[in-house]
Amino acid sequence: MDVLRTKSIEQSLADTDEPDYQLKKRLGALDLTVFGIGVVIGAGIFTLTGRVARDYAGPGVVFSFILAAICCALAALCYAEFASTVPVAGSAYTFSYATLGELIAWIIGWDLILELMLGASVVAQGWSAYFVIFLDELGITWPAGIGPSEGFQWDHVNVPALLLVAILTTLVAFGIKESMRVNLVLVAVKLFIVLFVIVAGLFYVSGANYDPFIPPAADPISASGIHQPLIQWAFGIEPQTFGVLGIISAASVVFFAYIGFDVVATTAEEARNPQRDLPIGILGSLAICTLLYVAVALVITGMVPYDQIDPAAALATAFRDVGQSGYATLIAAGAVAGLTTVVMTLLIGAIRVMFAMSRDGLIPHGFGRTNPATGTPVRITITIGAIVAVVASYTPIGKLEEMVNIGTLTAFALVSLAVPVLRKSRPDLNRPFRVPLSPWLPFLSALVCLYLMVNLSIETWLRFVVWMLLGFVIYFAYGHGHSRVRREEKASV
Repeated sequence: MDVLRTKSIEQSLADTDEPDYQLKKRLGALDLTVFGIGVVIGAGIFTLTGRVARDYAGPGVVFSFILAAICCALAALCYAEFASTVPVAGSAYTFSYATLGELIAWIIGWDLILELMLGASVVAQGWSAYFVIFLDELGITWPAGIGPSEGFQWDHVNVPALLLVAILTTLVAFGIKESMRVNLVLVAVKLFIVLFVIVAGLFYVSGANYDPFIPPAADPISASGIHQPLIQWAFGIEPQTFGVLGIISAASVVFFAYIGFDVVATTAEEARNPQRDLPIGILGSLAICTLLYVAVALVITGMVPYDQIDPAAALATAFRDVGQSGYATLIAAGAVAGLTTVVMTLLIGAIRVMFAMSRDGLIPHGFGRTNPATGTPVRITITIGAIVAVVASYTPIGKLEEMVNIGTLTAFALVSLAVPVLRKSRPDLNRPFRVPLSPWLPFLSALVCLYLMVNLSIETWLRFVVWMLLGFVIYFAYGHGHSRVRREEKASV
């Protein structure tokens, strides 16, 4: 079937030299590592850690983070092999086009656009909430009528979220290196505050709060209807709390705190030495983030008994409980800096995926043309920035956050499966980085992703199916007929 035609690695690499579609190679290993840390360390370190410790695992959440990191590392290894072998913009979309075929590549690209754009919108809204809190700590009151809102109103605009996306879109359009310089500064601020909180928190840790380190097993979390996990509906398996099974359930929740390292692969085409720098950036950022998550988990559960942790603002509340409420301002500042880098990184990822799809003709070809002065696809940048700004400023996201997760896991699973496929179809390719124990480790990675996907709610799966159907309509209405690979195949006959 011609919908499963593949695009050769050689053609993908040759496309990067087209003058009208050429990105500037300006990123090194440090840029890529900071890029990964910038997107992974966000609101999760300030809120998710405490919520999962309270509801699922107690101090044992430390093991949950380690388990989740191991699961993520499986996918990260697969991404590192692909990114170093095929250093082309588009990440999982480009990898799957070379191995699994055009239709699968379109599905992955469509997934990634959903994940990255919706993710940027969600985080921009979270940023606006922390921004208002930060201003409150400084004694400045932001008008409620133009701030974050719980519900939808046509006449209510979340102005902080709108301004953030507009400023970051302008910065990203200006140039990738300029964006990375700002990212470097903000990540440095974020890491300083996180490390400060960890060190300061150590002085208030009580060993009694670690007893028991793994609380005894408790009743499972129950849900019904379309709100229950798919695995519960299909097999009657309910998510467990506390005990060893609680740690495993918590791992499936905190897994999503790591989502974002794959965005590093979308900038492969802009790396100066992708064969060396991309594996360092992907695996290095994952390792650093794991250490920070484990340290924060130990501090929070050591400062406050796990069953008394405030899930909404775990770190700030923990310091207030020990008489250091003044740290709330510092923590809010860290969250503002942290979430800024997440939004910018997700925007860059979405832009690079759409750029790759435009260059392949699956969306209008001229849409992705790069600006000679900035070396960036300005049209795509402005379009994506505008969509994210509208969604972030008008829409209460709510449960749609899970859509980010299912799109990511689908991409992880297919990239993992694509590694042994490319090993078999193109054993001649130079692979500067190789996944060990292939094909067994990539297969294990895909199975882990599938397990985490079936732990998402039926409601999320239904929305995902609707999004996929919309993608199929667009592909067969436009992409299939305008595919550059298809046109070149017909011209050569």
